[in-house]
Amino acid sequence: MTEKPRIVLTVTSDGVVSAETKGLVGSGCLDYISVLEDLLEARTVESAYTADYNRANVNVQNLQEDRNVECA
Repeated sequence: MTEKPRIVLTVTSDGVVSAETKGLVGSGCLDYISVLEDLLEARTVESAYTADYNRANVNVQNLQEDRNVECA
């Protein structure tokens, strides 16, 4: 089961806002940077990739079809 995409925002007591995407793999998370900047009326000061950035988005149906191929 794939995790539903979401954004986790954290605001510290001194007003620092941080955000992390969850359930997104690859570069899809990068699309949210400008959206967050617009919503928060802020600019990105620092960013980093999570482990999900390098995780592959696997299509299970294709894997199952490949497994059923017969060799002569």
